Amino acid sequence: MEENRRKRNELLAYKVIKGLKSRNMDAYYAEDREAALKKALELIPEGSSIAMGGCMSAREIGLVDAVQDPKYRFIDRDKAEDKRAAMLQAYDADVFLSSANAITEDGVIINIDGNSNRVSAIAQGPKKVLFIVGMNKVCSDVDAAMKRARNVAAPINAQRFGLSTPCAETGSCMNCKSPDTICCQFLITRFSRHEGRINVILVNDDLGF
Repeated sequence: MEENRRKRNELLAYKVIKGLKSRNMDAYYAEDREAALKKALELIPEGSSIAMGGCMSAREIGLVDAVQDPKYRFIDRDKAEDKRAAMLQAYDADVFLSSANAITEDGVIINIDGNSNRVSAIAQGPKKVLFIVGMNKVCSDVDAAMKRARNVAAPINAQRFGLSTPCAETGSCMNCKSPDTICCQFLITRFSRHEGRINVILVNDDLGF
């Protein structure tokens, strides 16, 4: 059964990759976390300045640990005394690491953000954006992807951060206007005007939320 699921994911991944490439985005398939890490490091030249949002998927494949090597310049906002300054540095980074809250079968990427530093960096600024996306985040279309982002990713992240939102209590989106809401900005990435800027590694594994 596991072998059949992985084969299905592989076939679906190539469909998503075709969709991403039609939208002027570079895309790659990784059979597992180790292959994803290897491909990610191939896409990040030594000496690069690297920033990130709260990307659990990059942590789960070991990429965050790997880029803290001295041969890279990792902008670690979690350790920065001035977190705002670190977040502003991200806009001029060579590489920005991210994941997606959801991605459609034809290559549209959906992200929701609270502070909006992540979605704004995806949209503009860093020279390259590198998405690490588990196959658990692939959805049939934009409506399904938005529902996943709001009803799966958002409640889990609200719980993870200890926020007082209705979704943290109910497990599903209540379309709230809570002061703690993390659904402040919605970004739909349907095309990249800049060739080579957006890169997506689809991983045949469950990653992130």
